[in-house]
Amino acid sequence: MQEPFRALFYSPFYAALARGDFAAQGVEVRLITVGEPDRAVANLLSGAADLAWSGPMRVIRDHAANPESPLVSFAGVVMRDPFLLVGRGANPGFNLHNLAAMRLGVVSEVPTPWWCLQQDLLQIGLDPGQLDVTTGRSMAENAAAVLAGEIEVAQLFEPFASQAVTAGGAVWHAQADRGPTSYTAFYATRAALAAKRPALIGLVRGLAAMQRWLHAAPVAEVAATVAPWFEGLDRATLESGIARYRDLGVWAGDPVFPEAAFNALEGAMFGVGAIPRRPGFAACVDTELVAEALA
Repeated sequence: MQEPFRALFYSPFYAALARGDFAAQGVEVRLITVGEPDRAVANLLSGAADLAWSGPMRVIRDHAANPESPLVSFAGVVMRDPFLLVGRGANPGFNLHNLAAMRLGVVSEVPTPWWCLQQDLLQIGLDPGQLDVTTGRSMAENAAAVLAGEIEVAQLFEPFASQAVTAGGAVWHAQADRGPTSYTAFYATRAALAAKRPALIGLVRGLAAMQRWLHAAPVAEVAATVAPWFEGLDRATLESGIARYRDLGVWAGDPVFPEAAFNALEGAMFGVGAIPRRPGFAACVDTELVAEALA
């Protein structure tokens, strides 16, 4: 099983591994960190790995370019946008229209949050091309630029947002407020889904057990469970990020992949020109495996 990179919004996966939820279903999992998210696709196609978790955008993008793509997503985990707009100091009256008069630092590490925010702006009649946008900086660099007054606002995920708040920043807007948007799920080839079906059904059942716990356990317990995956991150920041994501509904309550969440992401990608056509939910998402696992 491949993780693209280490991120706090991937905490549900680390929790399932730490709690032994997959092992309890008889599934032995070996985790590989690929570092470069697009490399995971090559590993799936070559058979070097059985599955990965990542943005469904990779499956959508592959199907948009190749209608015969063998890739398929399943099992929703992060089904709302985990990115936040963070500025210096409180700004309770902020809305997205205000970005027209601000310098914005956009995420450079991954494309999806900027695609989605651009679509949000287009829907309120604001042309993203007219914004004063800073690109090419890391989230850490953008957070520092906000606190230094070099830019007014930056797109960040946790823990950068909580760290910025501790240093005098404030969360002005949560992209999760848009509603369901598919950000992270498992994906594999259809051949792997057939060949590894019993193991993958167990994996989904373990995922469901973790999700029930994740939404019921105290934040401190969740943080203690995933803390080994975030060495060097202080516990208060970890708890802050987990609490924020849970409060925003970023993490799905079960492994069902909602079509509305897929449509929001695919619509944003098409709306900003990231894909030439919309391949559709049925082509990109397998729902039968999760239905069988949860029956």
